Amino acid sequence: MRTSKNFLALLIAALISSAAPAQAIEIPQTFEFTGSGYGHGVGMSQIGARSRALSGESATAILNYYYKDVQVVPFVDTHTIRVNIAHKVKSVAFTTHTPGARIDVYEGEVGNLTQPIPFTSFATKQRATFTVASLSKVKVLTLRWVGENPIITMTHGSVATKYKYGFITIKVVRGALEVTNTLSLRDEYLWGISEVPSSWPAAILEAQAIASRSFALSKLGVIRPNCDCQVFSHISDQNFVGYSKESEPRFGRLWKDAVSRTIIDTTTSLVVISNGKPAQTYFFSSSGGATQTSFDAWGGATAYTQSVPDTASVDVKLNPRFASWKASSTQELVAKAFLLPNVVSLEILSRNQAGAVTFIAGTSSDGVTKKIRGDTFRSRAKLPSPWFSLVSVEN
Repeated sequence: MRTSKNFLALLIAALISSAAPAQAIEIPQTFEFTGSGYGHGVGMSQIGARSRALSGESATAILNYYYKDVQVVPFVDTHTIRVNIAHKVKSVAFTTHTPGARIDVYEGEVGNLTQPIPFTSFATKQRATFTVASLSKVKVLTLRWVGENPIITMTHGSVATKYKYGFITIKVVRGALEVTNTLSLRDEYLWGISEVPSSWPAAILEAQAIASRSFALSKLGVIRPNCDCQVFSHISDQNFVGYSKESEPRFGRLWKDAVSRTIIDTTTSLVVISNGKPAQTYFFSSSGGATQTSFDAWGGATAYTQSVPDTASVDVKLNPRFASWKASSTQELVAKAFLLPNVVSLEILSRNQAGAVTFIAGTSSDGVTKKIRGDTFRSRAKLPSPWFSLVSVEN
């Protein structure tokens, strides 16, 4: 009896060892998607607003369509705003090419004080370069430029941007340079906002100017220590390019004029107000056919960001690039989106009433599944919008 048991065990072991090995799970190298729209989809659709302007709607009508239960009214806006124009850089350089102009450099944060004496100056075409090492003792420098309508150019890496207004502060924060431009919010800052083409109809330019002013006013408060700023100059807040917007050939003046038309008097300008305060007026390029709420996109509800139809965004004549699109994302980006070592499969878990993905799940080769919001995924995976569908994977 003992012998037959041993024989049976040996037979089973032999059968197991001769069986074909289990195939390893293949990890896709890319993930394919189709979709429509560009941006997060909350608030004002710029493609939709342009369509409404072309049909004759006013800036106020456009804003009241995309932001619900708000007032577009004069509001005090005599503030300055501190804009981060270079984040976590190791070096930055400034020059002025305006004849007879110069850049004055002051130790510390002197702002617009009239009495300080610069410790150094740079004449026309002289390059002023600042590094973390050069600020090792001072920690903070202020730059002001003087002359007849002087314009300065900031260069870091391959990026060069022109500035005309306010003053610039350079500060060492956590081992890197934070560079900010402080200027008047109501006009000088808005003249540099580059969110829509300056050649677009006047009503959408005015609507964008009012929305941008409202958004900026809603962001005022304490200086954020990580950027030494109130707002960033890129799309994490809104795109600010300084004098480069105002000086655009042919059309730059149209944007500047549109901003100026939204200024009422020396202390007030048109602003989108909700519950007595400037609304955080989100905006984006185009949707998948309807805007989504801030709750659907990010989990935080705002009464004035409701879902409304936005059919212009899926009209290929009005939105030729993003009425529909195909895109791919790499394994590296998708894995990082879910904070997983890899992702072998994706599953769309839910969509909201606007059709955007609200939650998506990713599963790794070791069977771990995580879910994140659709808008978080589109941002991390570098997809145009949260209006997307899964197509296939390539190995």
